[in-house]
Amino acid sequence: MRRTARLLSGTALAVATAGLLAAPAYAGESHGTPDGTLEVYPSSVAPGAQVTANTAGCGDGGTAAGDATAVGAGRFTLTASAHERDLIGGFQVPPSAQPGTYEIVATCDGSGRRVAGDLKVTLTPDAEQVVPRGSVKTGVGGALGPDPVRTAAGVSALAVAAAGGTWLLHRRARGDGI
Repeated sequence: MRRTARLLSGTALAVATAGLLAAPAYAGESHGTPDGTLEVYPSSVAPGAQVTANTAGCGDGGTAAGDATAVGAGRFTLTASAHERDLIGGFQVPPSAQPGTYEIVATCDGSGRRVAGDLKVTLTPDAEQVVPRGSVKTGVGGALGPDPVRTAAGVSALAVAAAGGTWLLHRRARGDGI
């Protein structure tokens, strides 16, 4: 009993120590957005779409000045969000935007730190699914195809296989030695 208790308490102590040592490694990130980057969501849009930008690279609180002039959207402001250390803002891609990849930049007020992220403008966004229209053109099907001889041969092969399987199961049930 004492040996089991020592083993369990030693394991618990090792797990707790590993957790305390690993905790500082995650302190520099906030909700999956690494410091020093500007996360643009969605990252691929069609002209006229609304875009959200957020970052944890400016530290606690404050604001940042966003710059989306590369895509033609102008300037926007990032303000503190509900998440710790994150700043969030948004802009609309103009309907006249041309397809391509554009750098979106934010400059932190106070520190002057600059963070950037990429926005891809396409004719159709990646997230949008294309819905098929019309009926599926599959023809009549294989069973009523243009070759009735092959159809009859296939049906015959299935009938022979079913009859043979039934006969083998019947012999096995009777104990005839298969």
